[in-house]
Amino acid sequence: MSYHGAIVGFFLGTWFFNLKYKINVWKLLDVVAISVPVGYVFGRIGNFLNQELIGRPTEVSWGIYVDGVLRHPSQLYEAVLEGLMVFVVLYIYRNYKKYDGELIALYGFFYSVGRFVAEFFREPDFQIGFVYGNWMSKGQALSIVMAFCGLLLYFFIIKRAKKG
Repeated sequence: MSYHGAIVGFFLGTWFFNLKYKINVWKLLDVVAISVPVGYVFGRIGNFLNQELIGRPTEVSWGIYVDGVLRHPSQLYEAVLEGLMVFVVLYIYRNYKKYDGELIALYGFFYSVGRFVAEFFREPDFQIGFVYGNWMSKGQALSIVMAFCGLLLYFFIIKRAKKG
């Protein structure tokens, strides 16, 4: 759950930075929204190489063996869903955005959707396990909240820009 906590810390730090320097924080966050998914791809490839954040057991032909158990390469799924796909969508959308802040809001939404899907193939953190029955992990629950916040932020930005 370190990623979700990092997001909260990032937004607090950005808010304090904005208070001190009085810059257009939304423009800055849009640049961040396009660059973070690229870094995320390399981070997940590192997780794959180190056999961290392992996938759930599987019988698919592209599974990988981790400690003698065939598992989903969930780190690679995440690299594609939360990194590459989010980057491509935002990179294309940047040409159509009308207001500063749209990209960071959409990043929050699309990252969360990708994370929610990828979590079905990732072994839940051993100390947490599943939080709702035997199917929803804590990462999925937090991703639902983050997706909702991303959509709220998107509509807030649009509404605020149309008023001003």
